[in-house]
Amino acid sequence: MTAPVPFAGQGSALARLEIVRPEIADERARRIPLRFNPTDYKLSKTSTFAEITIPGLETPPLQYVRGETETLAVQALVDTSDTLENVRTAYVDAVRNLLRPDRREHAPPVVRFVWDEAVFTGVVDKLEVGYQLFRPDGVPLRAMLDLSLKEFRPAAAQVADSPRSSPTVEKTYVVRRGDTLSSISAAVYRRPGAWRELARANGIGDPRDLRPGRVLTVPRLA
Repeated sequence: MTAPVPFAGQGSALARLEIVRPEIADERARRIPLRFNPTDYKLSKTSTFAEITIPGLETPPLQYVRGETETLAVQALVDTSDTLENVRTAYVDAVRNLLRPDRREHAPPVVRFVWDEAVFTGVVDKLEVGYQLFRPDGVPLRAMLDLSLKEFRPAAAQVADSPRSSPTVEKTYVVRRGDTLSSISAAVYRRPGAWRELARANGIGDPRDLRPGRVLTVPRLA
């Protein structure tokens, strides 16, 4: 039988998937091994920006809207050509089950991709399985798994992160439709009551006179 040449010589795999949530006490049930270490993996992260239309400007200013979910893509080869057992039941089914809702969480489990250290935590978003080697009776012995994971970060953990805006650094803000001085103050200072500082710094006498596209100076707070 043909050996898995691209992965030959790597020995026992250190790379694996671990179920983080729900909690599983049995270490063997919690870990989903990979037959060989992958040759690489790819992390992708993007952000969304809105273009603010201001008449007379050739290039519209960009306003940060939000970050997008980070993703991990990895290929893993699983192979049972040495034992001739069904690779589907030995390896593939355990990974496929990560796409199914857990009865306790009512959602697919949260998993961690580990390769000597924790690399990525998320949920399995997509799985493609390509079977490549078979016994004469059709039982698959080798499969290439194309895995895609989406980042999982609880809202509480994100709120606990460092604030996106610092009240001690002067910056600018482009007004969007529906904004008020209080909502802008909450976004940039995390203090809605600091709207008077914005009004004073920008010469705004009437807080209701706030047109979309206006660029406000966001002063430092003492």
